[in-house]
Amino acid sequence: MRPSAKIFFTLFSLLAAAFQTSGFQAVPQLRQGEVKVSADTLRLDVEFLSDTLCGGRACGSRGLVEASAYIMRRLSSMGLEVAVQGFGVDSVRTGHNILAVPAHAAPGPCSASELIRKDRPLVVLMASYDGLGTLGGRLYPGADSNASGVAALLSLASRLRGSDNIVFAFLDAHNAGKGGSEALRLLLRGRRVALAVNIDIVGAVISPVDTYWPDYLMALGAGRWSRIAQRCNSGLQLHLYYDYYRSRAFTDLFYRRAGEQAAFVADGTPSIMFTSGITANTNKPSDTPDTLDYDIFSRRVEFIARFISEYGRK
Repeated sequence: MRPSAKIFFTLFSLLAAAFQTSGFQAVPQLRQGEVKVSADTLRLDVEFLSDTLCGGRACGSRGLVEASAYIMRRLSSMGLEVAVQGFGVDSVRTGHNILAVPAHAAPGPCSASELIRKDRPLVVLMASYDGLGTLGGRLYPGADSNASGVAALLSLASRLRGSDNIVFAFLDAHNAGKGGSEALRLLLRGRRVALAVNIDIVGAVISPVDTYWPDYLMALGAGRWSRIAQRCNSGLQLHLYYDYYRSRAFTDLFYRRAGEQAAFVADGTPSIMFTSGITANTNKPSDTPDTLDYDIFSRRVEFIARFISEYGRK
């Protein structure tokens, strides 16, 4: 999802010019207990992954090793069975996808291929965890892009760990040709994927389209399940959109080409991309944890958790 800086600035300029400005309206308050996703936990995960220790999480870097170790510790602490899928990125680097399933759905410690069941349709939830790294001595923290997606997926893993048909996939090499999603697609050949879900950039509220409410969420590919989405939105009152900043061209770009779900879309697999979209901080050193809105972020993740649970029952 994270295009080059040149592409980003072109998109941002076009989007900003395409829509007239109007004031944001107040975000409705929720009753106590309606959101089970912890905003504090989301913040802690984003802060760790954006820290100098992780160095921007460039593919093949020491910082990405720190990030992957953190993700695996978090998953193991939830009682999930974890495996690593290695794949070639280039002549120098090897990528590492982190896959997890509920322990009761796994045969025990095993390879990535053995971890994933073949006897039932799968729901694959994924988020890329690599970033741009440190370039020219400047850290690119990647808090929203895509530490936010990783934090969301960790919270979903905790929430949905009782489901035995869900695969949680943390993908490497997004910034190296989306190698992680292609490796995952190949690993899943011969298995039926009922739904592929990508979570990429979900923490900010500063879209370039000023007509958007701050508590918005874009669910590309989910329009066919709009009734389920509306039920899951009860009490959350998010403003849901099924296109990318109301542009057909950008919807097609980010859904069919730029996101981790693109490999599955091309295969004809039902797929969704949840995102709050590129912002003025995307691919910049200014993409820091303090620029995210964790209350709205938690409501977005709560919605995704409800949607996945509801989809599994339909």
